[in-house]
Amino acid sequence: MKRDFLSIDDLLPDELARLLDLSAKVKATPEDYADRLRGRSIGMIFEKPSTRTRVSFEVAVESAGGHAVAVSAGELQLGRGETIEDTGRVLSRYLDAIVVRTFEQERLEVLSAVATVPVVNALSDFEHPCQCLADLLTVREIKGDLAGRTLVYLGDGNNVTHSLLLGGAEAGMRVRTATPPGFEPIPQIVQRAREIAARTGGSVDILNDPVEACRNADVLYTDVWASMGQEQEADERALIFPAYQLDERKVGLARDDVTVLHCLPAHRGQEITDDVIDGPHSAVWEQAENRLHTQKALLLWLLTAL
Repeated sequence: MKRDFLSIDDLLPDELARLLDLSAKVKATPEDYADRLRGRSIGMIFEKPSTRTRVSFEVAVESAGGHAVAVSAGELQLGRGETIEDTGRVLSRYLDAIVVRTFEQERLEVLSAVATVPVVNALSDFEHPCQCLADLLTVREIKGDLAGRTLVYLGDGNNVTHSLLLGGAEAGMRVRTATPPGFEPIPQIVQRAREIAARTGGSVDILNDPVEACRNADVLYTDVWASMGQEQEADERALIFPAYQLDERKVGLARDDVTVLHCLPAHRGQEITDDVIDGPHSAVWEQAENRLHTQKALLLWLLTAL
């Protein structure tokens, strides 16, 4: 039976732990996995621009012996009105998995319903689960464990926030968000994350005060204030969000060994300052590298017996 990866919530907590274990092995000994995707073709559809996602997925597939087929939506018949359902039916005849970076989560769900091969959410407006895998691996590498750690997210309650809430709860973490009023993560995600946390020993707190949120944090995380598709709101948001900038003062409120994360691209001087992203607490570049390893592990998990 095929498995899809549309949400970090598609993984049970023990599956998440095993996938992170596999990611660590893939990273440590890539030569052991150099031919595990041999003969497999992985399609990648990009309806949004991409740097890290496209390059990391392509390299992940090729370094595991597979063949990556990357196309933009405009290069497909989707751009001329073919339905998602028909596209999914056809691509399932050619490919072993379909990776999609899109806008509406519903497009992924429709594609998943008809595709006979695994469908992977490489980003939607609702979630960014592949990013969350890399985030959790990075924290685990630095801190040694995830359960009981306090992860604080500052900024807009966006798709990255949603995946961090769900994934952090699955890992037994204490997840806090601090957003301006009206920019909180959506209620159904918060409710679901709290349901998960109740079983794993984690917790979820939704705050508006960034100072309160940052106190004693193990991890401080931020993202752009205006995501793709929100460019017309950028100037307005720039007036609302400055109190949520990840700067040295916020770092000083956290634990002495706090780890700083940003999913990139960063707007330096807005959501994060140069001295923080380039500072001694930053693991942003390790975090970016881990996209490669976790995505390779994800494809191996979906397509092989690993």
